[in-house]
Amino acid sequence: MSDEVKEKYYVVWAGKEPGIYTNWTQCKAQVEGFNGAKFKKFSSLSEATAAYEKGAPASLNIFSAKKPSVSTDNIIANSLAVDAACSGNPGKMEFRGVWVSTGKEAFRFGPYEKGTNNIGEFLALVYGIGLVLKTNPETVIYSDSVNAISWIKAGKCKTKLAECAENREIFELIRKSEAWLKTPRPEVKIYKWNTKEWGEIPADFGRK
Repeated sequence: MSDEVKEKYYVVWAGKEPGIYTNWTQCKAQVEGFNGAKFKKFSSLSEATAAYEKGAPASLNIFSAKKPSVSTDNIIANSLAVDAACSGNPGKMEFRGVWVSTGKEAFRFGPYEKGTNNIGEFLALVYGIGLVLKTNPETVIYSDSVNAISWIKAGKCKTKLAECAENREIFELIRKSEAWLKTPRPEVKIYKWNTKEWGEIPADFGRK
């Protein structure tokens, strides 16, 4: 097909089947429901081909599996999203991190007995910071928890949950995390995930 034809070309770098597509319907089929999908529209086939071969840019459309009608070019692709889930309050708690650019899980811990979602969000950020510092300090971290972000800045998990025999493992993790946060280390940028505009965070457990 000639580049002179007024067509739109969609490059999918991360999706169900990466490639170049000639209409939005085809592109949407590859990115809808795929957390961390990466795609962009181009006006010519030559541009699309060159972009596909070069690889995804640092900032581009990220398609949310929880809100498939929403896409944005404001999300930083070089990022790690973290989240937690808790069945009950307190209840079985777990947390994980997901690479935004690929949708692949970076780490996952739990479930732990008698925890809370806020604790899980805090621990997820701590593990995320540690992972980013080991892999690429330029990577930013997204969290949808205002509490967890503020606790990280304070260097303390300000939970009101009482420690008991069942959740002792959680509190051991908290103590280790707080001690680690007091040590000198390079700064890692942490941003609040804009759930209203972008849908659920890629690390969401999907249990709402």
